Amino acid sequence: MVRASNPQHLESNTPLVVQGEGLTNDGLIPQIFSSMPALNDAASYLAQTTSYLTGCFSDYSVEHSPRGSGASVPIAQELVEFPSAETDASSSTEIDHIPSNRIHLTSVESSNTSTFARPHLQDEITSTSGGVLLQNSSALVESNRTGQSGISMFQSLIDRARRTVRGSADDIGWLQRDPGMPPVEDGTDRFLEILDNIKHGVHKLPNSVVYLLVPGLFSNHGPLYFVNTKVSFSKLGLACHIAKIHSEASVEKNARELKEYIEEIYWGSQKRVMLLGHSKGGVDAAAALSLYWSDLKDKVAGLALAQSPYGGTPIASDLLREGQLGDYVNLRKLTEILICKVIKGDMRALEDLTYERRREFLKEHHLPNEVPVVSFRTEAGISPAVLATLSHVAHAEFPPLVAPTGESTKLPVVMPLGAAMAACAQLTQVRYGEKSDGLVTCRDAEVPGSVVVRPKRKLDHAWMVYSSLNDDLSEGDASQVCEALLTLLVEIGQKKMHEFARKDE
Repeated sequence: MVRASNPQHLESNTPLVVQGEGLTNDGLIPQIFSSMPALNDAASYLAQTTSYLTGCFSDYSVEHSPRGSGASVPIAQELVEFPSAETDASSSTEIDHIPSNRIHLTSVESSNTSTFARPHLQDEITSTSGGVLLQNSSALVESNRTGQSGISMFQSLIDRARRTVRGSADDIGWLQRDPGMPPVEDGTDRFLEILDNIKHGVHKLPNSVVYLLVPGLFSNHGPLYFVNTKVSFSKLGLACHIAKIHSEASVEKNARELKEYIEEIYWGSQKRVMLLGHSKGGVDAAAALSLYWSDLKDKVAGLALAQSPYGGTPIASDLLREGQLGDYVNLRKLTEILICKVIKGDMRALEDLTYERRREFLKEHHLPNEVPVVSFRTEAGISPAVLATLSHVAHAEFPPLVAPTGESTKLPVVMPLGAAMAACAQLTQVRYGEKSDGLVTCRDAEVPGSVVVRPKRKLDHAWMVYSSLNDDLSEGDASQVCEALLTLLVEIGQKKMHEFARKDE
């Protein structure tokens, strides 16, 4: 029998750390957590380890020979070679008819072909080698399948980790980066002047229009949502309504309901309607004007959006984004149960506030240029004092038989909304380096082409509609801020009317 020269062991001699190169990041994990180096290093190390293991699986695999073939023989993945007489002198003395060229056996088929083309002695060698190669090839295929499965698993884990860590970093502020969006104008100084006049008893809102307040998400479960503002406007002799819509419905459904609401008010009063929407209510109102402007252009005087996620919100996108590590705990499913089963809402209400959906909608439906728009964005306070802030969200009324005085008694129902908003704002600040009111980042609340109000006062997302028990009234309450926003909107509307009149002339 021919004894093939024993090839050198093909064990991987690639070191884990290559001198001069090391386990570099290679751009796999972006350095987005400059304030959290420990998390960034951990993600980078996971990527490096996976890259190394992937190389081990794909570049090389070794299987041992069967028991009958003696010592174990490493088999290279790309090519299997048996040296001939040219490389083994002892073999050439025993066999006279083996050609000097090498016999390359890369598959079972090549070994069978060689069996018919060689002399008897070579046929014996080839058949013996072919039997070994057949078993090794089968083992090699199985090893490759296992290796590919491992590679896919690690790569999937890396992709999920990258998507989770990156989050909404590329989406926040996309409105400002879009070259097709018109620029904004800063109206903060004029707003502060108007607010100061209101605090001193100077009110300039006209009664020639009807004011419609559009509440945001989950407002159906907050009986005092916008109530103080409506009461304040009524005391000034102004016609004011709170839109009775299903706030947990989709944006397009609410837009259609608002369109019908506006037409009903206009036909009943013969007055144009001025809209002020808070949070998702601002998005719903803007969608109504974008979709039905041909029907509403003579009926609407302007739109103010307060803390509205016009460009989207990272809260919705991070909760609903697919392919994250959170998928392992069914985070999206839990959110769906909360909205659909507990609150009896529509999942599309939250989906419509993701960056992906807002991009799709605004690509097709822009706000009309004729409508005057004011956008109001704020930053939540994150100091320890905010944690003690309680918001008045409802009343608990006791019947006469239960009340100690024998008369019905109302007690305020308070919730630590300020603490929750501060925690969310802190998370957004740490993760993305973005300022927010707790739910909406400042940049996403600025509507392109609008007059933007950017107060320095720290106000969270819930402050606009729910009064706090420790409000500093010297700086104005929520109803006064709403009045100032609408007064500014009236001025902008008058200015636009003059501009269009000059163009017509």
